[in-house]
Amino acid sequence: MCGIYGYKGVKTNAGSIVINGLKRLDYRGYDSWGVAVCADNALFVEKEVGKISDIRSLEKLPNGNCAIAHTRWATTGAVNTTNAHPHYSTDKSFVLAQNGIVENFDELKKMLVEKNYRFASETDTEVIVRLIEEKQKTQKSLLEAIRAAFLQLDGRNTIIALTKEGEIYAARNGSPLVVGKDTKTNDIFVSSDVLSFAPYVDTMAVVENNQMIQIGKGGDVSLFDVKDGTKKTFVFEPMTIKADTIQKEGHDHFMVKEIFETPQAIRKLLSQPKGTYEELANATKRAPHVYTIGSGTAGFAASQIAFYLRVFGGIRATNLVGADARSYYGLFQKDDLIIAPSQSGETADVMEVLEYAKNKKMKIASVVNMPGSMMTRMSDYPFMSEAGPEICVMSTKVFSSQIAWGYLVAKTLQEQYENGHKHLEFLAYALHTYLEQNQNIARVKMLAKHLARKQHIFLLGKYQNLAVVNEGMVKIVEGAYHHAHAIPAGDLKHYAITLMEEGVPVIAVVSDDVVKNDMNTAINEVRLRGAEVIAIGHKKQENYDYFLPVPDTGETDAIGNVVPLQLLAYFMAVELGNNVDKPRNIAKSVTVK
Repeated sequence: MCGIYGYKGVKTNAGSIVINGLKRLDYRGYDSWGVAVCADNALFVEKEVGKISDIRSLEKLPNGNCAIAHTRWATTGAVNTTNAHPHYSTDKSFVLAQNGIVENFDELKKMLVEKNYRFASETDTEVIVRLIEEKQKTQKSLLEAIRAAFLQLDGRNTIIALTKEGEIYAARNGSPLVVGKDTKTNDIFVSSDVLSFAPYVDTMAVVENNQMIQIGKGGDVSLFDVKDGTKKTFVFEPMTIKADTIQKEGHDHFMVKEIFETPQAIRKLLSQPKGTYEELANATKRAPHVYTIGSGTAGFAASQIAFYLRVFGGIRATNLVGADARSYYGLFQKDDLIIAPSQSGETADVMEVLEYAKNKKMKIASVVNMPGSMMTRMSDYPFMSEAGPEICVMSTKVFSSQIAWGYLVAKTLQEQYENGHKHLEFLAYALHTYLEQNQNIARVKMLAKHLARKQHIFLLGKYQNLAVVNEGMVKIVEGAYHHAHAIPAGDLKHYAITLMEEGVPVIAVVSDDVVKNDMNTAINEVRLRGAEVIAIGHKKQENYDYFLPVPDTGETDAIGNVVPLQLLAYFMAVELGNNVDKPRNIAKSVTVK
């Protein structure tokens, strides 16, 4: 969930370079941040809580050509400057930052305390530092001490260390780590994702699990196997990922800009080769069983993809929740197919399931928005979401793009690729028209002001709209910090009807003719108890208190229906004065379980 960045090169403003790099990584966490610069055979560290800035810290940092930085999403230890990374070694000969969780840190800390090590912070990261110090007593080099300590860490962890001599060490197990190089200047960058250094390099390399790197005083990069210490060949490949210029382009926030980019994202998705869909469709037909998997927003994308595979593809598809898939392990078998949508391509609880599936010789398909991700690299059938950079931590256009992808895969299964392509082309046109009509935005904005005063909001959906109302729930919770509860419309009378009373808002997505009567029954049930009904659909009815019209796009209605729900969450967040693009306590890339 944290972000790591490092630089070594010919430039002397290393502190400024790594802070600017952090700004492209703050989607990974923004509880606190820190930077360490090597200068005059010493290390200088500045750490702050909150949003990444650069003015005050840069004034305190000396010039130097080597630095590391870290942006934190807190997992162990409170949010304060003491717990922020990087952490000094006792003799201040090196500093270290971490992305991940040391699952056995209590056990390790107890052992180190018994050996008279003292701790300044509450973090598991400082345990790694002290453990390295302990290993230095018996190992011949800092490289070997780091390797020996890293082998004792349980969990998914990536670390980066900077020495006062200007060397950088980094090791990976689970959380991502990539290296970029400018071949003209020999400047070296280390980061948690390739986009953060894409403007500055022309070659890159991925550090794989259980590998570590050493960047020497002269800037030479060496690669080692963590388990046995053997040196490996580290090959830089041409950088093919372009760095997009990311601006709000006249919008107040990235979130609303990205919602408005949904039609463009769907059109870009449609430029992918037909043959890749046919290849995946054939693999899907051959698979004994098909699973979809995700977490959070990607989890509801996975659920919608499974729906499309069942309804339009005729496939027995089972949806799994990333963090709770273990009960299926005994059912996984060779040649099963598991499909994983993901924003980052590195979600820890999903990656754990995929790694298990890989060992069972299952096939993996993924649709990811982050280029060069681990999930993409381990997939037999890798796809990109093609949504472009998504800066807001709350996902919008990526979700829409991924469920559109799932719809097209399902149509391809029945040899109806062209028909599915045509439906998505019309959807993109209809959504563009919808978003360009000011009265549609004004309706949502007015309703958001009303809902912002409500502490409890319920959502009803069924059939193709069930996963969509669940995603609407997620957006309201993330953006407004209000309680929202999505309910299958048919389940209402079994439990949630007890919560219906005067003035309770219920959002019902009613665009699906297949279950129109069932939805009307549920609406009447809540209205009789005094609830106010907000309907999203094609035609207004008398039993609606509020109505948000959406385009009628038939089979792809659900993909379009999520847009007004996203807009509702956006305008509620604005009305409440919340940090829209960086909601409290969450991060876009979840690399811890």
